Amino acid sequence: MDDNIIEYDLVRSKRKTTALYIRDGRVEVRAPLKLPKSIIDRFVMSKQKWIEEKLAITNEVLAQRESFALDYGSQITYRGRQYPIAAKEGNRIGFGDDSFYMPPELPPESIKRICIEIYRLLARRDLTNRTIEIAEIMSANPSSVKITNARTQWGSCTSKGSINYSWRLIIADDELIDYIIVHELAHLTEMNHSERFWDIVQRHVPDYSERRTRLNALQHKLAGEDWN
Repeated sequence: MDDNIIEYDLVRSKRKTTALYIRDGRVEVRAPLKLPKSIIDRFVMSKQKWIEEKLAITNEVLAQRESFALDYGSQITYRGRQYPIAAKEGNRIGFGDDSFYMPPELPPESIKRICIEIYRLLARRDLTNRTIEIAEIMSANPSSVKITNARTQWGSCTSKGSINYSWRLIIADDELIDYIIVHELAHLTEMNHSERFWDIVQRHVPDYSERRTRLNALQHKLAGEDWN
């Protein structure tokens, strides 16, 4: 990076403030429609140290993602524990005998795709069952439980009472899974993050702050793995 020039992508819109983002190894600036380019340039240069630190982290994550690959014998995580990927004669896929099993002689991309399919099946079963159990304890009544491909959210709750979980949540250990389930079920009572909402969460998960920190660490780890 040149000492005097930081390249960035500029996105103008009907906004009042200027914001800075790092996306896929690129610097993106969002600015008001009529803000002079010279002012934007000075704003970017004032954030040079922050940009360089964030780009270094982002580039490291991107390098990890590019090298991510799965093969027979690779260890992947299910509910906080690691299990191997195993070849099994026939056409069946699934989880059993302490392994993720699938037909032999598949290329890495097919192995990854099948692992995601198995994760989805496990998430649908385990997260639905555990939600029903915790909902009974919390006297909550979700209208449905769905599994999604969300990448930036572990879970969500709709205004119609549907609880949604990213299939990636099934990688987390049971304590972290329970925290997310409690979090989303609490939204059935408080559709916000008010003090009353956090009171509900704390009543059922007193150490939720510590669990949230662990979830952030897991999210950072998964960011360096190409599960798309």
